[in-house]
Amino acid sequence: MDMTQHTCSCCAEGCCLRANAAKLDTYDWMSDIPGADRSSNFVEVQFKNTRKGYYVNDSGIALKKGDIVAVESSPGHDIGMVTLTGKLVQYQIRKNNIRMDGELKRIYRIARQNDMDKFNEAKAREHETMIRSRQIAEELNLMMKIGDVEYQGDGNKAIFYYIADERVDFRQLIKVLADTFKIRIEMKQIGARQEAGRIGGIGPCGRELCCTSWMTNFVSVATDAARFQDISMNPQKLAGQCAKLKCCYNYEVDTYVEAQKQLPSRKIVLETLNNTYFHFKTDILKHELTYSTDKSIPVNLITISSVRAFEVINLNRNGIKPESLEAESKKQTVQKQETHDILGDSVSRFDALKKKKKKRHGNFEKR
Repeated sequence: MDMTQHTCSCCAEGCCLRANAAKLDTYDWMSDIPGADRSSNFVEVQFKNTRKGYYVNDSGIALKKGDIVAVESSPGHDIGMVTLTGKLVQYQIRKNNIRMDGELKRIYRIARQNDMDKFNEAKAREHETMIRSRQIAEELNLMMKIGDVEYQGDGNKAIFYYIADERVDFRQLIKVLADTFKIRIEMKQIGARQEAGRIGGIGPCGRELCCTSWMTNFVSVATDAARFQDISMNPQKLAGQCAKLKCCYNYEVDTYVEAQKQLPSRKIVLETLNNTYFHFKTDILKHELTYSTDKSIPVNLITISSVRAFEVINLNRNGIKPESLEAESKKQTVQKQETHDILGDSVSRFDALKKKKKKRHGNFEKR
């Protein structure tokens, strides 16, 4: 029996190592280079959620992407999945600013069946441990929320991920948790966006949350990003499921900023012979501006292009007031337009026939 295939099938049934494989996947662009996979003995290993580690394969085990391995931990061992091998791992270590001063931990072996049994048994305790730890934190009156618990592969240690707005003294909490669960405790603070990524969900766009599907690094989002895109400043619409500003506001803000530079200032008032027009709204990507004759409410709305707006602004600066905001060529085009149906015939074509019939009917009465 191939132990690699056996352990992989067990992992797929009893754990979630592959749950975020697509999200944390690293494309090995050096894989087609001959000998690149054997040029380095460093290996990248992924654990539950977004945790990754880098280990030394000093035993020369033949590893490939997707293998489930037992790695060195403190204390005991942990179970993870190989996500990268070869020369590219060294670049990943440098990219993630991991110091090579101390010795990297080792890879023990490809996970055996008894390793997987212990691992699945530890994972089965995570939810119950999280619920109980929340109750303990509430009894100790700690202003924190434990969002997730991750057991080590051998079940001797657990990482408690928590959220807190202020600094929390959890020394007493660690003692109580250690006495309750008989394991070694490690506390790790995470942000609201990271918690949303762990829980998952569907965004208002109808797709899976970005923080769940592909985002690993979170950049701060400012309200200016929403203002540049003319998004309503409604707090309920601005916030995502993490109660923070939606990350997607940063995706297109650069495009909107560049497009905004090609539009006139919204503070400029346009003058015509009969009215004074104030800016009402802007369609940034279409380069269209809508003006109103009232400063506060929409009255006599007229939408013009940014080119026409600049033309009117230049005319006003020279002391000239045009008859209308609309260009003369556009007005003439509207006047020449005739209403036609989808076949291209005039809608009024039946009026002439009715007049002829009435005229004939009148001639018969005279006779």
